Amino acid sequence: MNPGMNRLGGWLYRRAENVLAAMLAVMFFAFLFQIFARYVMNWPTGWTNELSAILWIWMVLWGAAFVLTEQEEMRFDLIYASVRPRARSVMFLISAASLIFLYAVSFPAVFDYVSFMKVESTAYLKLRFDWVFSIYVVFVIAIIIRYLWLSWQVLLGSAPEEFDPTKAGSGV
Repeated sequence: MNPGMNRLGGWLYRRAENVLAAMLAVMFFAFLFQIFARYVMNWPTGWTNELSAILWIWMVLWGAAFVLTEQEEMRFDLIYASVRPRARSVMFLISAASLIFLYAVSFPAVFDYVSFMKVESTAYLKLRFDWVFSIYVVFVIAIIIRYLWLSWQVLLGSAPEEFDPTKAGSGV
């Protein structure tokens, strides 16, 4: 692959991690503020709980769409890891085709639902629900593109990696 594209991809990946870290920091400080307000100031807040819940949704879907790599995803791979590379490629392509098909078929309904949610807003922050749930639309598009790309790579002869338990880790 083109070295310039690799650099751009690495830069975008790091920015996606930065966004995820910023969301985690905001959620953490909202949590700390909630504790301070409730137990020190005797001033219960609802917006901090709402903000934390929204950020949790965004963090999970943003991270799954842009930060998690294929090797870091959790899966049950007893059979997958024990077969030869060609069989692994076929298994991957079947799984990827299934995921692409299911996400693509559900996309119009997902988009309609998220668009419809503009009529409602959150209780404390008054954020429109279409903005809150828009991350799911981004997630679906990113996953479809990811699995199309990975499938293309497999079709070009790059077999999915075999799991090596000696290199298992937390992704760091």
